[in-house]
Amino acid sequence: MAVLVGKQAPSFSASAVVNGGEIVENFSLEQFKGKKYVILYFYPADFTFVCPTEIIAFQDKMKEFEARNVEVVGVSVDSEFSHWKWLQTDPKDGGIKGVKYPLVADNSKTISENYDVLAGEYDYNEDGQIVFNGTPMAYRGLFLIDKEGVVRHQVVNDMPLGRSVEEAIRIVDALQFFEENGEVCPADWHKGDKGLTATQEGIADYLGSK
Repeated sequence: MAVLVGKQAPSFSASAVVNGGEIVENFSLEQFKGKKYVILYFYPADFTFVCPTEIIAFQDKMKEFEARNVEVVGVSVDSEFSHWKWLQTDPKDGGIKGVKYPLVADNSKTISENYDVLAGEYDYNEDGQIVFNGTPMAYRGLFLIDKEGVVRHQVVNDMPLGRSVEEAIRIVDALQFFEENGEVCPADWHKGDKGLTATQEGIADYLGSK
């Protein structure tokens, strides 16, 4: 798997559904550069099972993300029309109606490929025909991108394993704490906890106070 941390997030331009039902073309992350942090996450497919729990969980925490100047963006290999239909379906029927943040359509699977979360790859069989080995969907990848467009955190789960939205918020807090204070965040750090200076004296003081 590619490690994107410390690198510019791969750019893309694709159709997306925003505000719960508006289809837009040429959606890209460039609009947030210099302005907002981005949580970009991938999920396997619309109209599935673990996926709506995650998508709705992110929506339920949108006020917390907004308070931290974070844009949340979801991506799957489904079309914008599939996203739109799912967004019109009530949760009691397995839908995600009420979700307002952007859902990007990665029909070509190139976004998933560029972020190295596609669960398989194209190849040629012995007859020279193009085949896909694996599952033509994305793993549950999540990337925290800073305001300069640099990936600062990434995590990838296998498809059966739902993610923690609270952990996504915690890692945003950790990055912003470091940016604001210049101190690093020790294990299990949460907002309101002390950080430490990245020196031998700093770690000695921190461990000595525990």
